[in-house]
Amino acid sequence: MSKKVKSPQSKLRKQRVFSDTFKRQKVKELDQGLVKVTELSKLYDVSAQSIYRWLHKYSVNHQKGVIQVVQMESEAQKTRQLLERVAELERIIGQKQLQIDFLEKLVELGSEELQVDLKKNFGTRCSPISTASSKSGASK
Repeated sequence: MSKKVKSPQSKLRKQRVFSDTFKRQKVKELDQGLVKVTELSKLYDVSAQSIYRWLHKYSVNHQKGVIQVVQMESEAQKTRQLLERVAELERIIGQKQLQIDFLEKLVELGSEELQVDLKKNFGTRCSPISTASSKSGASK
């Protein structure tokens, strides 16, 4: 096997200068999420450090010393939907509780009126009122 011997010139890299317009365009692409720093670095054979310098210099979103909290829009939307759902369920629970309170009061008043504990006798069958009145009519 023969080893490739690199010439001293191949190790030296020529200094390149990118225009401000080029840098601004690439920073704009980075801000829009069209390209990643690593992709630019490989594509143009530029160090990631240089690209980050471009970001700090030309981007409004990537200023040095500014802490930026990133939350995906879909997560924010999902959180908002879940909060709305919780509020809706709490409203429904409130309505159901009002219905329960009403029905319990109705049973209580019915028990007092009929002088029968309707809660205890709920499972037993009552004789129909028409049958009771026909029996009373027959005995007269």
